[in-house]
Amino acid sequence: MTEHTNNQDKKYTYFVTGGGTGGHIYPAVAVGFALQKEPDTKKVFYVGNPDNLEKKIAEDKVFDFLGVKISAMPKRTLSFEFLKWGIQLSLATVKAMGYIFKYKPSLVFGTGGYVSAPMLFAAVLTGTPIVIHECDAIPGKVSKLLAPHAKAVSVAFESSVEGLKAKKIQVNGNPIREEFLSTDRYHARQIWKLKDRLTIMVMGGSQGAKRLNSVIVQNLKKLFKKYDIQIIHQTGLKNYDETVKELKKVYPNYTENSQYIIRPYFKKMYLPMLASDIAVSRAGSLSISEICVSGLASILVPYPYAAADHQRKNAKEMAELGAALYLEDSQCTAEALFEKLQELIENTQKMITLQNNAKKLVKKDATKNIVLQIKNVLND
Repeated sequence: MTEHTNNQDKKYTYFVTGGGTGGHIYPAVAVGFALQKEPDTKKVFYVGNPDNLEKKIAEDKVFDFLGVKISAMPKRTLSFEFLKWGIQLSLATVKAMGYIFKYKPSLVFGTGGYVSAPMLFAAVLTGTPIVIHECDAIPGKVSKLLAPHAKAVSVAFESSVEGLKAKKIQVNGNPIREEFLSTDRYHARQIWKLKDRLTIMVMGGSQGAKRLNSVIVQNLKKLFKKYDIQIIHQTGLKNYDETVKELKKVYPNYTENSQYIIRPYFKKMYLPMLASDIAVSRAGSLSISEICVSGLASILVPYPYAAADHQRKNAKEMAELGAALYLEDSQCTAEALFEKLQELIENTQKMITLQNNAKKLVKKDATKNIVLQIKNVLND
């Protein structure tokens, strides 16, 4: 009886880790935010690279941020760069262990990727329970390495199960920020003061995509001349100036067109996505999850250099399920993209079919189910 009461009164501290790209950050943020709301939570800390996007996003969401400096693993393992990286990883892991000794987390939750590695390694070395979530159809190196040590593993895609060796593994889908579930297309357009007309969102993930920026810019004049549409264009922070430079050459009047919105990055990404009908996008797992929950017909152009070619697998899976059109990066010319857009703009039924099929893939309970996995680990 006493043990039960003590368990009920216990307060938990969590470390949440994942970063580098939005695909790792936002699922970690969604789960961290859900854990913050739990009555038995004492504190949630976000662990990531202070030089990356995760620091700003985590602090915007009012998480206490703990920094560990780590970069991506070099491709060549027999090199001076790899040796330097090995030393960096060791130092970051020691620093992460220091955080564990100082704040004594009950559990560490990680979304994979190189940013989560030091904290997850530190947790294993100190005997702190870990739960990991693999966002992609093809598991990354960190997830593969640490899955056998995890108390529970969550995956976004059924196809990634066979790539992981884990005791307890569950297909949950990717955690979605709750903002995506709290508004609709009509209200998103009202907030953005957009007209009620067909809207296209162009996005290359949190990093942006040079190729997508370039081919859409080359098509703008032609698209606006032929169709009464709106275009929302996210270039990525690094690519904004270069895209504007190209715009001034091929479409100098773009600033006078109220039906074209261009930004380096959208802090409230859910609003332009929910306001749109069609997405032209890279095929990161989070982008796909958010495309599905926003009910968009998409043209997916996978980034060809993604780790283990996971974006191509993500995009092909969507195309096979009748939830997207597929366009290979090497074939993504201005003409090819225009044809794909034309296919959807001029065939409303095809666009609606893709939208409906995308909506069917949404797992709205992903965050809740991951939190349940975490609670089960703590109660075991």
